[in-house]
Amino acid sequence: MIMKTIKLLLSFTLISTLFTSCYTEVIVDDFVEPGITVNQLLSSHELWYVDINSTQGFGETPFLQKAFTISFINGVVYANNNIVGLGDNGDGFGIDIGEYDAYNMVLDVSHDIDGFETFDVFQIDNNTIELYNPNNDTSYFLDGYQRSNFDYDFVFYDNIHYFLQEYEAWEKTFTSEFGVLNEFDNENYLQFLAGGNDSEFRSSQDNNGLNVNNILWDYTGVYGVGNISGNDLLKTLTLDYDSLDNEYFELSVINDGKIELFHPSSETVYEFVGRGYIQFLKTANTKEGDKTTNIKADKKRKFKKARVENPRENTRVK
Repeated sequence: MIMKTIKLLLSFTLISTLFTSCYTEVIVDDFVEPGITVNQLLSSHELWYVDINSTQGFGETPFLQKAFTISFINGVVYANNNIVGLGDNGDGFGIDIGEYDAYNMVLDVSHDIDGFETFDVFQIDNNTIELYNPNNDTSYFLDGYQRSNFDYDFVFYDNIHYFLQEYEAWEKTFTSEFGVLNEFDNENYLQFLAGGNDSEFRSSQDNNGLNVNNILWDYTGVYGVGNISGNDLLKTLTLDYDSLDNEYFELSVINDGKIELFHPSSETVYEFVGRGYIQFLKTANTKEGDKTTNIKADKKRKFKKARVENPRENTRVK
């Protein structure tokens, strides 16, 4: 009888210990430090660089295709959509493009032109987030920076072809006295077209001083911008003229509205000034001195390599 009583007491003690241990573990789990909220995550970096070449999926979210950087500040979305003025516009944030709401790792954006988009937000690492759009099964990957450590110059020179497209025309304003006479001396205007295959240019021999809308374009061809090894600030520009073969230049940027073209075959230097600046996705027409600001919504950044199929499934709870 005594032995039976001892066994019962030991069994009760063992059950009580196990129950207490389990109960204690649940309590500890309840007090685990909560994770970062989506609002804290989005505001952890001042600028999010849209790494367009890392995009997964075959859909497109218009405002992300247009943007170089995105910022989320107190319910307002800012974007740097233009290379001209990069780092200066909006104190480096760019322009106001819409509003956002963030909750439960979901981001809802109401864009001023493109309308409503919703995303699932995933933190990849301390400096990278994924915005997954379940409506087109496509993910965009954004790299986080503070304005103080963001390399605006690198983005500028890595996207010179977009810079060339941000003016309605480039007018030749200077030709060096040195250099051999050549056919390109007769070209007074260049235009680099956005959209389509993103590589078409037009040229004109019209007299200087014309309004952009009055220029008669004589020729349409294909152009390309390339890198020069060892010099990130110098680019190559090749204009494909069927009858004249290719015209090859070394391209350098003087400022946000002026470029220099050095023609190695003739050793001639030309300067071109941008006319008719195009501000992408602003809400009203403005004038900046003698520079007209046009409103465009059709520009989008192109992928430099093939996109891959997005493996992420649409698992959001409806």
